[in-house]
Amino acid sequence: MTDLHKQKQRGEYAKTGAKRVAILDAALEVFAQVGYGAGSLREVAARVGMSEAGLLHHFPTKPALLAAVLDRRDQHSQEWVRMAEGDGDVTLRGLITTAVRNASTPGIVELYCVLSAEATQPGHPARDYFIARYEEARTNLCMAFEDLARQNRTRPGVVPRSAAIATLAMMDGLQVQWLLHPEVVDMAAELADFLTAFVDIDLTISS
Repeated sequence: MTDLHKQKQRGEYAKTGAKRVAILDAALEVFAQVGYGAGSLREVAARVGMSEAGLLHHFPTKPALLAAVLDRRDQHSQEWVRMAEGDGDVTLRGLITTAVRNASTPGIVELYCVLSAEATQPGHPARDYFIARYEEARTNLCMAFEDLARQNRTRPGVVPRSAAIATLAMMDGLQVQWLLHPEVVDMAAELADFLTAFVDIDLTISS
C-alpha cells in the first residue's frame, strides 16, 4: 500500500468519523426537542444535509442510533464530571456540577427523563443502556460514600449503598420537578442540601 493510499484512507476515516458525530449531535437535538418516538430519521438526516439512506449507512436502525446518542451524551458528561475515581469528595461535587450543567440543557434532561421511564418496558431499545447506567452509577456512588466513611466524614448510621440509591432517586425526582417548575426548583442547591444529610462536607455552591 502506498503512502498516498494510506493518507487517502485516513482522510476517508476522518470524514466518516466527523459525519457520525454530526449525525449523533443532530439526533440528540431532534430527540430532545420532540422525543425519541416522534423523532424521525428523516429529520435527523435533513439536519446534517444527507438522505435517510445515507444516515442508515452509518446507523442501520433507529434503536442503534439511539444507543449511540446515549453513549455520545455520556462522553460529553465525562468531559466535565469525574465520577469513577473512588474519591468521595470529588464524586459528590461532580454530581453538583452535573445538576448545574443540566439546568442549561432542558431538552436533554427531558429526553433522559422520558427515555428512562419508557425503558422500564421489556424490549425497549434503551432498556439495557439504563440498566447498565444505573448499576454503574450505584457502584460509583457506593464507592464514594465508602471512601468518605473511611475518612469519618459520613453521618452516623449512613449505609453507603442505601445512600447511593437514595441520591440517584433524588436526582431523578429533582429533574422531573425542575422540568415542571424551573422557576421554583434549583436542582443543584437542593441536591447539595440533600447530600449533607449523609456527609459532613461543605457542598455550598459558589455564585
